Amino acid sequence: MLVIRADLVDAMVAHARADHPDEACGVLVGPEGSDRPERFVPMVNAERSPTFYRFDSGEQLKVWRAMDDADEVPVVIYHSHTATEAYPSRTDISYASEPDAHYVLVSTRDPEQHELRSYRILDGVVTEEPVKIVAQY
Repeated sequence: MLVIRADLVDAMVAHARADHPDEACGVLVGPEGSDRPERFVPMVNAERSPTFYRFDSGEQLKVWRAMDDADEVPVVIYHSHTATEAYPSRTDISYASEPDAHYVLVSTRDPEQHELRSYRILDGVVTEEPVKIVAQY
């Protein structure tokens, strides 16, 4: 189960809405050994595409080095789907390279409300997990 603060959910959804019609992407980081995201890190979709996302390699290297220096890990890797449900595509599954991360998808296909779902993706196997949104940890 992913337990996540409401302010972090709001930040992901706002990023997804701001980048629409292109997919948005980023990470939520937390302390090493923790499964609780603490910090929102929006990233640039290097593809600038409504159907595909890819972290900019230079930006990703910088973010991952900063996490290492701060003893942090990527707890959540998120991106948006702009025209489809919040379910990982084949490409999303093939790019999933953080075995301990929660993969959160935000669908912005409905302009009035978003759909947010979380998955574990390990060795190509997708497992949906419940999401509990809390005011604070």
